[in-house]
Amino acid sequence: MTVLVTGVTGFTGGHLARYLRRRGQAVRGLVRPARAARAEALRDAGIEVAIGDLTDPASLVPACAGVAVVYHIAATYREAGQGGAAYRDVNVDGTRHVLEASLAAGARRLVHCSTGGVHGHVERPPANEDAPFAPGDVYQRTKLEAEQLASGFGRRHPLEVVVARPIGIYGPGDTRFLKMFRGLARGRFPMLGSGRVFYHLTYIDDLVEGFRLCGETPSAAGRTYLLGGPEYTTLAELVEIVARELKVSPPRVSWPVWPVWLAGALCELVSVPLRIEPPLYRRRVDFYRKSRAFDISRARAELGYNPAVSLQDGIRRTADWYRAQGLL
Repeated sequence: MTVLVTGVTGFTGGHLARYLRRRGQAVRGLVRPARAARAEALRDAGIEVAIGDLTDPASLVPACAGVAVVYHIAATYREAGQGGAAYRDVNVDGTRHVLEASLAAGARRLVHCSTGGVHGHVERPPANEDAPFAPGDVYQRTKLEAEQLASGFGRRHPLEVVVARPIGIYGPGDTRFLKMFRGLARGRFPMLGSGRVFYHLTYIDDLVEGFRLCGETPSAAGRTYLLGGPEYTTLAELVEIVARELKVSPPRVSWPVWPVWLAGALCELVSVPLRIEPPLYRRRVDFYRKSRAFDISRARAELGYNPAVSLQDGIRRTADWYRAQGLL
């Protein structure tokens, strides 16, 4: 069968498309016109390219033609100076457009990529899929709205919708954790707070297998799954694991969180209206004060999801890639 992957020029979507292609799937990837230059590398990997944009419903019609399963990975993430309307245009309205195009094309199933961030700070870890929602920023709020839109659409129409909530995606090719690795490697990683909050990471290879299972397991229709790694740790333990891999000492001094959080709020207040990159974000400070720990037993039991890459091994592979790229 042919499958469509949106967000195919991004880290997660790109890995998913290549993984499905290696497994023998016929894969089509949706590429925005602004990123058309990246299409050649996708074609070289055996992926058919469809040029289109989530905000342009007409462009999604040919992208969805003849597709059995749609993996909707694309979203707008956190970008400097981006107002709330941009998140809504892509994360919410864009999801609606993909759902409608998938239904019109006769697709059987759509796997919607949400985020574990819809649960916000986990008060009683580990959280499962039924834990309270507490999105902490406009990205998480629009992802929650899109998730609920997708689930409702699936209940009303003959399109199977499966919602996947990934947790802390990382691995070679991604740079979201580069600041942490680089800071520790250079002895300049600031430790804030007690370090006792929980952190849960998911290695990219495990995640894309989880997405595949969401797309292919018959009983998954209409269900929601948290896709996380096999273990979670405290932030202090995570920092120690990374430091040990980098052969450096972890930070010995910890600073109070709240003064830095307030400084981040002030930076955003000044920078966002000017559409410039704030030197400090509140969400970066939230890394130190919000727990992220999840129970993946539903995905294990219903999908056969079995994340195989340990945190230690995943950190090692990621550090090796950073070194090979000269990033450390």
